[in-house]
Amino acid sequence: MELILWIGFYFMTFYAFLPALISRIFGFRVFMRGQTDKEIALTFDDGPDPVYTPQLLDLLKRYGATGTFFLVGSHAEKHPEIVARIHREGHDIGIHNYVHHSNWFMRPKTVTKQILRTSDVIYRITGQRPKYYRPPWGIVNLFDFRRLGHLQIVLWTSIFGDWRARLGADKLYKRMRAKLKPGEVFVLHDCGRTFGADEHAPAQMIAALQRILEDGKRENYRFVGIAEMVQLTERNKKGKGAAATSDTPIEHDMTTLASRPDTNETPDAPVGKPVHRIGPVKRAIVGLWMLWESCFHVLFRLKPVGNGQAFNYRIRKYTGQPVLLKDGQQLRSGDCVMEMHFENKILFEMGMSSRSTVHTAIRLLREVERAIPDLARVLEEDPRGDKVKALYGISMIHRGADGLGFQTFDLPKGLFAKLTNLYLRILLSVIHPDGRKHVRKQSERLSPKIIVMAREDLLKWKDRSVKNRVPRLSRAESQPAAGSLAPLVDAGFDAEQA
Repeated sequence: MELILWIGFYFMTFYAFLPALISRIFGFRVFMRGQTDKEIALTFDDGPDPVYTPQLLDLLKRYGATGTFFLVGSHAEKHPEIVARIHREGHDIGIHNYVHHSNWFMRPKTVTKQILRTSDVIYRITGQRPKYYRPPWGIVNLFDFRRLGHLQIVLWTSIFGDWRARLGADKLYKRMRAKLKPGEVFVLHDCGRTFGADEHAPAQMIAALQRILEDGKRENYRFVGIAEMVQLTERNKKGKGAAATSDTPIEHDMTTLASRPDTNETPDAPVGKPVHRIGPVKRAIVGLWMLWESCFHVLFRLKPVGNGQAFNYRIRKYTGQPVLLKDGQQLRSGDCVMEMHFENKILFEMGMSSRSTVHTAIRLLREVERAIPDLARVLEEDPRGDKVKALYGISMIHRGADGLGFQTFDLPKGLFAKLTNLYLRILLSVIHPDGRKHVRKQSERLSPKIIVMAREDLLKWKDRSVKNRVPRLSRAESQPAAGSLAPLVDAGFDAEQA
């Protein structure tokens, strides 16, 4: 049964969830933000609508604004005269599937058929095939990256919930006004006939948009189609490429941080008020990730360590290559291990309330120190604890882990090691306040390792308290080295099952 759960979890993670996060966080093979001086892109999904799309076209024409319409093929087929007008008046046209279904719940072949059918509909009406594609809800699956090479996937920087009529034109205007700046890609909806939308919500959108167009005219902004936005962005990127510089990241040893006396940080303080702010899109991504993690906890029956706020565990059989432990025993395939999982919600809250990456790392290390005695006590109390040969996990902390009694090993080379590395980088981008910027800076240093602690070494921690700190290293011993700092994260995978 557990094997079936693993297969299902892996499939949903790598087919659906990770591709969506890769595209949203890293911008992999998608366009979602421009680099422009005065240009903003207005994009409209789900149309055409026989009532509201003509009103929207009238409004855009009145202000000399160009938009991009991502059309649902079945709607376009019913209203060819509106599609022809969109094209005739110089707006860009993209594909939004033939029916408004999520790519997560369709086979790759079905997605391809949806796109080709919509492309054929638009070609028959306009004589041109669309170059742009936006999947419903902005959700891609693994095969979209490969099969849609001839189309540019377009996402957005700002989404406002305008498909709900109760939002109202005033509140919608305020949300849009707060995001009105160069390079933004707005997503709005000119049709309320899709699942979850209100039929007459576009009326509110058009009223709010008129005020935005008025503001944009007064502030000398240009509202352009996605084609022009992409061209301007590519040109500006080339111009700025030569001026780009790389920052040198701060590196620290795990044990150095444990004994650092010269810091004004207060690592032992509880998670406090956020120091960093994130936008609604990243908040939504974080929320989805935490929901995903909760599903993992339920599916694989993780148990809490201590109060359960920082660590969880499960006891399972080890399936990897033989590992020589410090006590002279070998950890072999079939032996029981206590697999530990860090609660990424706490890590996210630490990152948001810490004043620096160093502060986050110090506080995180304190949590590890606090958890090890609890893990030792749980090991003795668990009915299956007497069968456990070692404590096991996957971590991005590996420098100095031996100071706490851990041994570190490289992940076996292969597909799984690559996927785990990718997973943890994406996770770090989600939970770190600086997101993908931090991952880019420390790209070469983010190296997940298997960490193992022999049973006897773990049990030695049982009666210890966090006051028994790791002894301070000498200056020579505490010099940082590459690969030294990266938060401990819950990989959510078994490193040896691939």
